[in-house]
Amino acid sequence: MIRVALLLFATLLPVMARAEGPFDPFDVAQIIERPGARVPLDLPLRDAEGKATTLRALGAGKPILLIPVLHTCPNFCGITLARLAEAAEGQRYRPGADVTLLAFGIDPAETPEDAAANLARLRDERDGKAAPFQAALVGPATSVRGTMDALGYRYAFDPRIGQYAHVAASAMLTADGRLVRWIYGLDPEPAVIEKAVADAREGHTGGLVDRLILLCYHFDPETGRYTLAIERAVRIAGLATVLLLACLLLKLARRRA
Repeated sequence: MIRVALLLFATLLPVMARAEGPFDPFDVAQIIERPGARVPLDLPLRDAEGKATTLRALGAGKPILLIPVLHTCPNFCGITLARLAEAAEGQRYRPGADVTLLAFGIDPAETPEDAAANLARLRDERDGKAAPFQAALVGPATSVRGTMDALGYRYAFDPRIGQYAHVAASAMLTADGRLVRWIYGLDPEPAVIEKAVADAREGHTGGLVDRLILLCYHFDPETGRYTLAIERAVRIAGLATVLLLACLLLKLARRRA
């Protein structure tokens, strides 16, 4: 029942959001599934210390879990990184030794200082414990777009509110840069991470995925509230849940009769 309610919410939210204006985040922010797609590993990037690097150098022959984020994000990116850190620590493959975890900045305007501040915030949220990410990255537009386009990851900037609309998801790559699968949502189970790493180590790509799309977008950082459209969608989703429960109770009552 909870899953049905979530699916209803995912269905209703874009309908309500579209009423706001011509910028439709659900059109511009999406993932085009491309299992097996090859990611360019040698595009120039910089880490949180400003050092030049590449995905190949950081991967060092290991699978890569690539997490597209905004280092200065006012929405879900921090939660995504925190939950992924917990999930990565709760499975048997060791971050750094068996798999490389990378927070990949999708805004080319961000700086190494932004990436460093993001890691510092995450450390504070974890009571001083460093997250198991091997690097937080930024890069020029050619590197960022070249990587995201290869993965089929679509996102866009909304100048009205000064935010990027993008999907909360992480890409598991093989050591040679092939996409194994996307891991969707904010709170993946450790078993999901473990299975993705195992497949990456074996060179397996594709397979079934749970595609409950969650956009990181449209949070008002000044008020700490969602926009009116999303609030309405939440109310409608709640009403839909009540109606589903009522239908279920009615069906049970008829069976007993």
